Order: sequence, then structure tokens, then C-alpha cells
Amino acid sequence: MTWIVTPLGALLVLFVLRDLFHTLWHPTRHGGLSRLVMRAVWRVSAHRGARWRPAGLAGPLGMIAVLAVWAVTVAVGWALVYWPHMPDDFSYATGLDPGEHAGPVDALYVSLVTLATLGLGDIAPTAGWLRVLAPLEALVGFVLLSATVAWILGIYPALARRRTLALRLSHVRRSRVGAGALDSDGGAALLDGLAAALSTTTVDFMQYAESYYFHDGDENTALPRQLGYALDLADRADEAGHPDVRLSGAVLRRALDDLAATLDERFLRTGEGTERVFAAYADDHGHPWGPDRRADGDEGT
Repeated sequence: MTWIVTPLGALLVLFVLRDLFHTLWHPTRHGGLSRLVMRAVWRVSAHRGARWRPAGLAGPLGMIAVLAVWAVTVAVGWALVYWPHMPDDFSYATGLDPGEHAGPVDALYVSLVTLATLGLGDIAPTAGWLRVLAPLEALVGFVLLSATVAWILGIYPALARRRTLALRLSHVRRSRVGAGALDSDGGAALLDGLAAALSTTTVDFMQYAESYYFHDGDENTALPRQLGYALDLADRADEAGHPDVRLSGAVLRRALDDLAATLDERFLRTGEGTERVFAAYADDHGHPWGPDRRADGDEGT
């Protein structure tokens, strides 16, 4: 049993560390466990949308679920490493019968105590290699805690940037910027700022893919709700007489295309063009995507 259970436990630990690495420090599509858990919570929230998704609970609950899966998997993995070597390679405090405290529950207890760096010492490894592994598990527990803090400190600023971009688009839309105001140096500067913010948001989706699963109920801070107007601005810039406005509009259009490509490749997989991808994005987040997206921008002078 030792040659089966112990390697299995080691593989579980390595699997979680790999997922942790790809989720936080080398974001790719290989961070499969965290992405799978977040997507599962997101889909469940769609069926409980009356409470979960509009309240914005899917994202935070998904992060909690990911952290719980990481911690439990690491603890179980190390318990599988310890279990085949109990009680022979462990020392027991006075009053504990080794024969009665050598089961899988006791191995999990030792693993949890070590992972949490409590160091109770009532059951401790005595074999040389196990005495080295126990501090390593404590180190992994510290890394897991640090990773949790780093994840939170990274993902919420990314959400703030996304919501700020949406609110900026909402400000412009509600200001009813007309063709004359857009066809100017100020209009070019406005389009440049929006393109830069869109590029930052695209990078945030690549760096913090889990941020996709955070729902924004307020339409003014919901990016899926505002992207139609951004497309409208790019269309209107193409028709402008000012060369800087046309250039800025082309850059804005490219930024929108890149954002759509990232959303489609990593989350939606529609295989469609930019506008259809944004429509799918809005639908996935429960926001309308109507054919009259040009209406607000057509007003004003």
C-alpha cells in the first residue's frame, strides 16, 4: 500500500501547487482546477440568479471555493503520504495509544495541524525523511496563505479598473457626445484614453481570468452593458473629418477587437466577430444587448 498511497498523495500536492502557480504567478489556461471551480460556481449562480448573480456573490463564493479546494486537496495529499507510515515512524504523546491513532483520520489530523503551522506535537514524525517533509508542508501552508492574500490584492484592483472603464463609458454615453464634439482634438484624446483603458482590461482578463466571474449589477459599472457604446464610438470615429480622431478610432477598434478575442478564447468560445462576442458576454452576465446601441450617441451636437 505504501508504494501506491504515498505517491498518490505526493501527486495531489504537486497538482495543487501547479494550479496555484498557473493561477497566480504564470496565468495560462493550464490553471485548470481554479478555473473549473470558478466556472462551476458561475453556472450554479445562473440557476439561482434571483439571489446570487445580481448580488455579486458568484465571484467571491467562487474564490472561497477555490481556496477551500486547494487547502483540502493539499491536506489530503499530505495525509496520504503520512498514513502508510503510521504508527511506526511517528512518536505519540503520553496517553495516546499508537495502535488506536494510526488511521486515515489521524493522518489527516497530523496533516491539518502541520499545514496550519499549529505544531501541537502530540503526534510527530520520527523517521528522518518524514521530519523533513513536515516542515515542507508547513511551508506550503504559509505559501497558500500568502497566495490567498496576493490573489485578493490582485483581483480586486483589476475589478476596480474594469468598473472604472465601464463608468467612464457610461459618463460619455450619458453626456450624449455629438458628432461635432467627437470630431475634435478633445474627441481624439477621449478615444485614446478609452483605448488605453480597454487594453488594461484585456490584460486584466488574461492575468486574473477569475475576474470574469464577478457580476456587476449596476449597469453604469457593468462593462458588458457599456461595450456596445464603445463600438458605436469607434464607428463614428471612422466617419470623422479630423485625422487624429480617425486614427484614435482605429486604435479604439483594435483594442475592442483584442478584448473580444480574449473573452472568446478564454471564456465564451463563440468563434464569432467582435459584436457577437460582446453580445454573448452581455448575455452571460445577464445584461441586455439591443440593436439600438447607437441611439444614445446619435443625440446631441
